[in-house]
Amino acid sequence: MQYKWIALTNTTLGVLMGAMNGTILLISLPAIFRGIGINPFNSFQYLLWVLFGYNIATATLLVTFGRISDMFGRVRLYNLGFLIFTIGSILLFLTPGKGNEAALEIIFFRLVQGVGAAFLMANSAAIITDAFGPQERGKALGLNQVAALAGSLLGLILGGILAVLNWRYVFLVSVPFGIAGTIWSYTKLREMGKITSGQKIDYLGNLLFGAGLIFILIGVTYGLLPYGNSSMGWGDPWVITSIAAGLAMLVVFPFVEKKVKYPMFRLELFKLRPFAMGSIATLLSAIAFGGVQIILIILLQGIWLPLHGYSYSSTPFWAGVYMIPLSLGFVTLGPISGRLSDKYGSRLLSTLGMIVVAISFLALLTLPYNFNYADFAVIIYVMGLGNGLFIAPNTASIMNSVPPEHRGSASGMRSTFQNVGQTTSIAIFFSIVIYYLGLGLSSAFNTALASSPALAHAFSSIPPTGALFAAFLGYDPVKTVLGSLPPSIASSINPSILNTITQRTWFPTTIAPPFMRALDIAFIISAIISIGAAISSYLRGKQFIYERDVIGEVQRTG
Repeated sequence: MQYKWIALTNTTLGVLMGAMNGTILLISLPAIFRGIGINPFNSFQYLLWVLFGYNIATATLLVTFGRISDMFGRVRLYNLGFLIFTIGSILLFLTPGKGNEAALEIIFFRLVQGVGAAFLMANSAAIITDAFGPQERGKALGLNQVAALAGSLLGLILGGILAVLNWRYVFLVSVPFGIAGTIWSYTKLREMGKITSGQKIDYLGNLLFGAGLIFILIGVTYGLLPYGNSSMGWGDPWVITSIAAGLAMLVVFPFVEKKVKYPMFRLELFKLRPFAMGSIATLLSAIAFGGVQIILIILLQGIWLPLHGYSYSSTPFWAGVYMIPLSLGFVTLGPISGRLSDKYGSRLLSTLGMIVVAISFLALLTLPYNFNYADFAVIIYVMGLGNGLFIAPNTASIMNSVPPEHRGSASGMRSTFQNVGQTTSIAIFFSIVIYYLGLGLSSAFNTALASSPALAHAFSSIPPTGALFAAFLGYDPVKTVLGSLPPSIASSINPSILNTITQRTWFPTTIAPPFMRALDIAFIISAIISIGAAISSYLRGKQFIYERDVIGEVQRTG
């Protein structure tokens, strides 16, 4: 087998494992949190950290690991990433605690996985770029993207099956992939890239960049938690201080990088228009799209599926099934767009892809909360097509534009924009939903339960984050609230009222109006940001390949 196919298949296995790990966790969180004994109405912070912690770890390390890989070898650190990720998966399977202790253990072990994933993500695109010539890179990256989407589909299916058997199996399933990938990478991969040895590590630059991102992302995470009488914590002085400190560090970072001899990241790469515009497009695309899958799953689990007769305990699995058209859209165009970008460049394809995504967001605005599934499926399938049209050409454009000796740094920066964008997107979607639920939830319950003030008060006291968390984890919110009532209130509830509120359709119908108002705002914002990504994609200019347009020109004139 030619080495380029060995490199592609191994990095594809890493992408498959990482993508499967993401969606399998998304679908299995209800089983995991029930398995460790978490109360959904007061543990929203654990949900956020399980979702965000992984991205925080990867986002803060990607550029650093990419730069170190340029200095010491991409394959060497990629191999280490496979090993660390596998160790993290084993630790998650062995999680010993219960309750809050177990939640903290899972968060920590997910951070370990995130470190391994950062090594993998920082180097996989660079290894593929080193192994394939410029006329085949789009095709290779497109095939790599198909593996990511296949992993997403596999995660949705396995998550639904394994979570029913035992929540620990959700983490165990990654271990065979990790062991096989680790052995294969250590025995078969070899260094093909240009190594810039003899350089020193930029400790100050690494500290400023990493700490800046950590402070910002932690501030964003805690901004979603209640503070005082507010449903969110954006007014919390610690949140404001954390975000301000992080921004200050990132503002200082480029000035430091201009002064040091061996900078962490060569800012002159941003003078390359395909790299700069492609990176901005990556960030904007991730902000627009990164949180949509989670928020649509909450829509399905908390409203649509119960209205259509599904029990709350089964909604996590079926939500994953009903989201499959989104991934199928990716799979349909991912490899085709990559191959086309090799021939015709990335500009038109990536621009058109983000326009399609923007139109899809606007189409979602037309759906009521009790929508016809065929309409929903078509819209998210088209949204997947748009993303499939964008990702491989955009990645190929970024990687083709940089000098060979900086591919690790470039790949790390691209992945950093992707991860920061995804985390920011989740924060934006959650903030909008929590805000509108906070405005509308109490009045909705007071209206629906006007004949029972005590019961109305009990439901109105549900924090929006708790309602969001309960819906996401597949709990029956009404039964959870009734089970927490004092006996004096529980015994005084009128039987007819009790019969009404325990019907599966009552809670989703009550929360649907404020939830849909929030989604409308979120979709409009995402459509606008997607248009911004399309503009950035267009501004990348004509196809630019460093080996052909710079090295080739030097050879011709020399």
